[in-house]
Amino acid sequence: MSFEIKDRDLLARIGRFETKSGAIETPLLLPVINPTIQPVTPRTMQKEFSCPALITNAYIVRKHFKDEAVQKGIHHFLDFNGVVMTDSGAYQILVYGGVEVTPDEIVQYQEEINADIATILDVPTGWGVSEQYARQTVDETLRRARGLAKIKTRDDIAWVGPVQGGQYLDLVARSAREMGKLPFQIHALGSPTPVMEQYLFDILVDMIMAAKMNLPLERPLHLFGAGHPFMFALAISLGCDLFDSAAYAMYARDDRYMTEYGTIKLDELQYLPCSCPMCVKIDPKSMMTMPKTERQERLAQHNLHVSFSELRRIKQAIMEGRLWEHLELRAHGHPALLQALKNLRKYSGYVERHSPVTKKSGLFFFSSLGMHRPEVVRHRKKLLERYSPPKGAKILILLPQTQMKPFHKSREYRRVLKEIQQKLGDKVDEIHVCTYAAPFGVIPTELDEVYPLSQYEIATPLDAETIRYTAKQAANYIASTSYKEIILLQNAEMWKEQFVTACRRACKKGRIPLTVLRWEKTWGEDTLKTLVAAIQDALA
Repeated sequence: MSFEIKDRDLLARIGRFETKSGAIETPLLLPVINPTIQPVTPRTMQKEFSCPALITNAYIVRKHFKDEAVQKGIHHFLDFNGVVMTDSGAYQILVYGGVEVTPDEIVQYQEEINADIATILDVPTGWGVSEQYARQTVDETLRRARGLAKIKTRDDIAWVGPVQGGQYLDLVARSAREMGKLPFQIHALGSPTPVMEQYLFDILVDMIMAAKMNLPLERPLHLFGAGHPFMFALAISLGCDLFDSAAYAMYARDDRYMTEYGTIKLDELQYLPCSCPMCVKIDPKSMMTMPKTERQERLAQHNLHVSFSELRRIKQAIMEGRLWEHLELRAHGHPALLQALKNLRKYSGYVERHSPVTKKSGLFFFSSLGMHRPEVVRHRKKLLERYSPPKGAKILILLPQTQMKPFHKSREYRRVLKEIQQKLGDKVDEIHVCTYAAPFGVIPTELDEVYPLSQYEIATPLDAETIRYTAKQAANYIASTSYKEIILLQNAEMWKEQFVTACRRACKKGRIPLTVLRWEKTWGEDTLKTLVAAIQDALA
């Protein structure tokens, strides 16, 4: 059993996890199979959906089909020759308060039915409980996890070590740290279902990150009960590798139609916004007239199509290095998701440290949300912590961004640089030309072609928060350097007065002379002459 990471973006991984029944590629949704009532058979899932893995509840199987499942093995019992994961009955504890099986018995039973991935019987924290009770669930789950080695008799089954703690993030972190010390192959975040059902996705971000930041990175992370495609991008971006859910079937029973941006009651639809095989040749009214069982099966299959389709989109986005763009698109599908994405900024430093340094494609910035993506955070940190201006540079020239990138190759910059070189001669080494550009702030000319400083596009006009952020980064750069004088060529149309105000404040604090050049035509002949004259005066 091993987990090989093939590609990454943000905290997401495309990985390959080996089991005794074959390899599965993550991120992956494992549809929940209830052997007592199932609208889509496991065989259909494998044949029609190319579903490589599923999950079933070992407690329910034991309760209703105990000996049969042992005799046949879980794969033959379900008529599925892919990877089978089993849960242990913790959800039943959460809903009903208890189960009629001991932790030792359910471990032994999962071995007897030959599960590929198995789960200890943890004690779910749930939601809205006291901190004392939450601590008890963490402690008891850890006690059972530590006892697994004495109970299990096989080494070919991948065991899941669940993390508990619920809304108490310090307990989630402790649970993850202690669980990570044990020899589990997979970890899972327990008790997220009530949070997701209430659309508390900002809290879900905190829970996932509290676990993720304290678990071994080389192990896959499973998010229990996360089965709606409209939140896959968020969870995967945070580093969740596996999901399971019965939502596809439960929603179908209630005539609820899944989309990538939410759920709609079938009788509220005039058109089916999907081209899957279940939708392409039928309309909502015709589907509503079907017998209940047939309609339920059709809706369940549609819901699976939508779920697997979204996973493929996310994987492609990871491969292309465009997961942030996809995440931002999905976040605008519901205010709760947008709030969650905004909450992610608290963890921007951690995400940056574990994100790829380069990508196969450029970046798209649509709004101020992009200021917190790893590439922007990385540039800010490197500029302030690891960069020094050229030796001998006394005067900083701040020029506004141009439409063409790299900036120093634009027609406007070439004219400025040529004029400076012709007029200043040997003193040109005392000049340091930089660009101020959204959302990165200050971009030194010598770094202009370093990824992604010239491999991005940003929507204009800039929103107020982006302008404030870029101005703040420029002010921080000024404060961290020791230029003798600064000359700023202002593009008032794009930047208004906020950028100049921030630079003036930083210069005043550092007692650095600041010259601001304002012209109606930012790159006109008069502007160039005035700029060169200002530089000559500064060098005099």
